[in-house]
Amino acid sequence: MRFPSLALLLTGCALTALSSPARAQETPVGIPAPAEAGAAPEAPAIIVEAAPEAVAAVEPPAPPIPAIWAPVPVDASGQSAYGLYLAGRLASIRGDRLAGSVFLGEAHALAPEQPALGEEAFRSGLFSGDIADVARLTPTVADTPDLAEAGRLIELIQALRAGDPGQSLSLLTQRPFADPFSAVARYLTPAIAGAAGDWDTALKAVDQPATDPASLILHQQRASLLESRRRFAEADAEYKILMASPGGAMLYALDYAGFLERQGRRDEALAIYDAALTGGNPNSEALLGRARVAGRGRAPAEPNALQRAADALEFAALQTSANQSWELSAIYLRMADSLDPDDLIALQLGQSLNSGRQPLLAREAFARVSQADPITYARAQVGLAGTLDSQADAEGALEALRRADAAAVDQAAFAYALAAHLVGMGRHEEALAILNRPTINVAAQPAHFHFLRGTVLENLNRIDEAEAELWAALQAQPNDPTILNYLGYMWVDSGRRVAEGAEMLARAHAAEPQNGNIQDSLGWAQFRQGQYEIAVQTLEEAVGKQPGNAEIVDHLGDAYWQVGRRREAEWQWTRVLTLEPDAPRRAEVEQKLVRGLPDPTPSSGGQP
Repeated sequence: MRFPSLALLLTGCALTALSSPARAQETPVGIPAPAEAGAAPEAPAIIVEAAPEAVAAVEPPAPPIPAIWAPVPVDASGQSAYGLYLAGRLASIRGDRLAGSVFLGEAHALAPEQPALGEEAFRSGLFSGDIADVARLTPTVADTPDLAEAGRLIELIQALRAGDPGQSLSLLTQRPFADPFSAVARYLTPAIAGAAGDWDTALKAVDQPATDPASLILHQQRASLLESRRRFAEADAEYKILMASPGGAMLYALDYAGFLERQGRRDEALAIYDAALTGGNPNSEALLGRARVAGRGRAPAEPNALQRAADALEFAALQTSANQSWELSAIYLRMADSLDPDDLIALQLGQSLNSGRQPLLAREAFARVSQADPITYARAQVGLAGTLDSQADAEGALEALRRADAAAVDQAAFAYALAAHLVGMGRHEEALAILNRPTINVAAQPAHFHFLRGTVLENLNRIDEAEAELWAALQAQPNDPTILNYLGYMWVDSGRRVAEGAEMLARAHAAEPQNGNIQDSLGWAQFRQGQYEIAVQTLEEAVGKQPGNAEIVDHLGDAYWQVGRRREAEWQWTRVLTLEPDAPRRAEVEQKLVRGLPDPTPSSGGQP
């Protein structure tokens, strides 16, 4: 079969780029999360689990309720502490961690004698972003080491935000932070020490090797702090080390370009912006920087202490998200956002929350992104569309994608995302109109544009045009298993080029042997060539990989019939009717259950 849904067809295409942080230019840089050598990465113990279905297995017991309330603690509206607690638990289980945090915080305020309630309110607030309330609750978790460390980190962020960097530095240095916070404390040290006036600590030379990812953020922090001390030559040397480091240019080239602008080195800055715009992933900062230099606008301001600390937190979030510790990543981004509210941080926060299966919180973060920068706004709308689509709101997702396309009308990637969603909704004519825009249907378009257009044309029964587009996609990516599978299956199923299609499907299966959809395509090619015994074996394995797929089960039934296993064929066809097939397949299977299959007429080829 081709694939059961558009989402699988689009794996690895421009949608991946759209979901990347806006500061990335091409593919995301690989930065492993800090961990001991040889140790398997683990999610931090402070994190409340993301999957609601897992709650029953790991939730702590509910706090005990006193035998006699004297008096019953209620808030101004008459809601009891226990009622608020239950409301908070229910909201969190349903995925609304923000409402859960509010209810649990209110419950704790009414019943502060319940330490377990204080811990639960702390955890929920830490993740949902109520930094001030988390700081208030920190004393209640002093006896829980992991939570106490999180509370100390929150306290130093709050002190820095309040203009007391000395207190932040004191909290930072009073004792080493334990994992998982030791790395982020290390990254924050230069910015906080500089804000507190401890320049020996702030400007300590970076002694990590270039292969240590921590060296990236430490060189970036030192470069920024050296600039603030007007030691420009040393700052430039630090940036050059960054540019030569693995991943350094990917993450911090635009920081260097801003420094060059402030130094009056516009031509050098322009070269960096141009280099950042050579890939297919639109970079809003590079576009704005290039326009600023070309128009001889004012250089960007030098970062302040809060922005430097936010940069350190963003880097820590990047590391933890690379290790798929989405909850911890979201916590760091919440802290960064409290220091330096920014559309890019809100965008990345939404992405971490969505990856952590918190669609309601993710939706709130995406919705906060303003239209100040069209590309960042468009990225956020794409992220918002993803959360809405995951909640079966296809129309809401469509409207978000239309907003993204309208905001960044000259960026083909957003038009592609809109067209892909329309295809998923079966609105092929609308999708084709977008894909055929003069700015998109150009000679140099990427392979995935040809591929998507080919799938649309095939669904519109414009087979010759579809074949041409799919062939163009295959010429650009001759070993792509998705393209091989789709075009090969189309050739086999239509009888146009069965032998060639079968060869392509064999290549696709060799590239992805565990893919049940591709294995089904291969089995169907064997069936169409009259190789029924081999087809049975191939299709049995495909059904084992995709037992709930109506098309694969249907194909297996056909193969059983042709080898004389009629009762098993009828059993498979009957099972197809339980798997919610589309109307044409249902009608076809019902006919097969009545009449069986005609005598085999295998095809071995097709048009040359």
